[in-house]
Amino acid sequence: MSLRPSATGAPAALASPKPWSNDFVLLAAIWGASFLFMRIGVLEFGPLPTAAVRVAIAAAFLLPLVWLRGLLPQLGKHWRKTFFVGLLNSGIPFALFSFALLSISTGLSAILNATVPMFGALVAWFWLKDKLNASRVLGLVIGFAGVALLAWRAPGPGTSFKPEAAAAAPGWAVLACLLAVVCYGISASYTKRHLAGLPPLVTAAGSQIGATLGLALPAVWLWPARMPGSNAWLALLAVGVVCTGLAYILFFRLIENAGPARALSVTFVVPVFAVLYGVLFLGESVTLWMLGCAGVIVCGTALSTGLLRLGRGQTLRP
Repeated sequence: MSLRPSATGAPAALASPKPWSNDFVLLAAIWGASFLFMRIGVLEFGPLPTAAVRVAIAAAFLLPLVWLRGLLPQLGKHWRKTFFVGLLNSGIPFALFSFALLSISTGLSAILNATVPMFGALVAWFWLKDKLNASRVLGLVIGFAGVALLAWRAPGPGTSFKPEAAAAAPGWAVLACLLAVVCYGISASYTKRHLAGLPPLVTAAGSQIGATLGLALPAVWLWPARMPGSNAWLALLAVGVVCTGLAYILFFRLIENAGPARALSVTFVVPVFAVLYGVLFLGESVTLWMLGCAGVIVCGTALSTGLLRLGRGQTLRP
């Protein structure tokens, strides 16, 4: 371990943490809560209205901040790209996760969400021509194996799945989560290529406006016949303002300050908070099989993103 003095005179090993580390932990705690709030809201709103209300609240929260910061000209200049990112990084994934939460627990959804960096690495390999060595390929294999094991032997009623509220078979819920994380992976590479250098607030606001516009008509068409109760509205207010508006400012700031790989790796920590919230507030249980598969997925994802290395391997390109 290096003990070279830092710029402040303190040893490097004892220096203050990197400036993005606080954002990293805070974002994990906030996004862990998003599964809890979506679960509460979707039971009364339904999947598409839940996603639409979430992004609409976030857009209403963020747009005045953009105006106050004098960033409206930048939003107007880049509106097409930020709106497109909003569909990929918010609109479609939020609707898919809301659908999944009708059938599976918040903890299991968050564990599947932890594959985001793995899919992000795969997309970046194909699209951005990022290097992919043998260690990272092994990580992809391990990660996909963990997902397959989790889906194959999923927990039964009373632990992870909630059949009394299920709108579809659990297998479809798992597939919906995986489609959502693919969208996240694509949007991260798109952001890196086309929105680098744009203020995080502009990207966050534009993405939520784009997602709102994309989901507006389907949400109106599928709006529940019975007006949702106050608890459902409060849950969506929390998930819109805190878990979306504030969270995406933190997320895009992480991409700028720590890079896409580290920003996406926040999903490693999200399941810890999501499982904790699910146990405390929803009475969900956690099985050893879930924890074991989660460990396999995290190890595979860490290898596939290069956060863990098994040694030098041959570099592969698509």
